[in-house]
Amino acid sequence: MRAGFVFSEVGIGLRRNLTMTFAVIVTVAISLSMLGIGLLTNSQVGVMKDYWYDKIEVSVYLCSELSVSPSCSSGTITATQREEIRTDLSSLPVVAQVYYESKAEAFTRFQERFKDSAISQNVTAEQLPESFRIKLKDPTQFAVVQSAFAGRPGVDVVQDQRAILEKFFRLLNVLRNGALLIGLASVLTAALLISNTIRIAAFNRRRETGVMKLVGASSFSIQLPFLLEGIFSSFIGWGFATGLLSTFKYLIDTKVAPLLTFTKFFGWDAVWVASGYLLLTGVLVATVASFVTLRRFVKV
Repeated sequence: MRAGFVFSEVGIGLRRNLTMTFAVIVTVAISLSMLGIGLLTNSQVGVMKDYWYDKIEVSVYLCSELSVSPSCSSGTITATQREEIRTDLSSLPVVAQVYYESKAEAFTRFQERFKDSAISQNVTAEQLPESFRIKLKDPTQFAVVQSAFAGRPGVDVVQDQRAILEKFFRLLNVLRNGALLIGLASVLTAALLISNTIRIAAFNRRRETGVMKLVGASSFSIQLPFLLEGIFSSFIGWGFATGLLSTFKYLIDTKVAPLLTFTKFFGWDAVWVASGYLLLTGVLVATVASFVTLRRFVKV
C-alpha cells in the first residue's frame, strides 16, 4: 500500500469531519492535561516528602514550671537530668545529631515565627520550655526515641514533627487522587468521542469503502486511514496538553516558587516524564477506541 494514498485518505477524512476532529483534539488535550496535572501532583508530593522528611526533627521537651505531665511531678528538670538525657540521646544508634535549645533560644525562634501576630506580645521566655531537637538517621524511627524517653523523669513531651506533616500530605494525596480520577474520566470521554468520530467518518465514506473492497483491497488497508485519523487527532491533542503542562510549570517557577521558598517543587524532568506517559496514553486510547469501532461498524 502506498503511503501517499493512505495519508491522502487521512487528510480527506479529517477535512470532511473538521468540526468533530476539532472536538476530539480539544477533548484529548483537556483530558490529557488533567491526567498530566495528576501525575505532576504525584511528583510534587514525592518531592515535598523527600525535602521535608529530610528536615524533620524529634523534639524532646523538658519539664518546666508549667508542665503538667506525670513525669514532671517533681518540678523543673535538674541540670543532672538534662545532661543524662543528652548523653542517652547521643548514644542511640538511630540518632544523627542532638541540639539543645534553651528557653531564651526557644523564645527568639518563637518571636521570629510569630513576629506579625499579636500572640508574640503575650508570651515570655519563661513560658517556653527548653528542649532537645534530634535529627534522626531515618525519620521513620521516631518510635525508638519515644519508647526510650516518653514518661522519663525530666521529660515533658516527645513530639514527632512528621505527625504534623502527615495531615498535610494526606490532603495532597486526596487532591492528587482527585486529579487522576478526573483525568481518567476525561480520557474515557475522549475515547468515546474518538469512537463516535470514526463511526461518522466510516458512514460518510461507505461508498469509497465498498469500491475499495470490490477492487480487492484488504480489510487492513481499508481500516488503516480511519485508525490513523484517530491517532493523529490524539497526537495533536497531546501536543497541546504538553504545552499546557509546560505553561503550568513555568507559572510555578516564576509566580509560585518565589513566594513559597520554604519548600521545593518538581522539576522539568517530571514534566517530560509525564508528557511521555500522556503520549503513550493518548496513542493507546485512540488505537483501542478506533480498532474496536472499526471492528464493530466497518464491515469489510
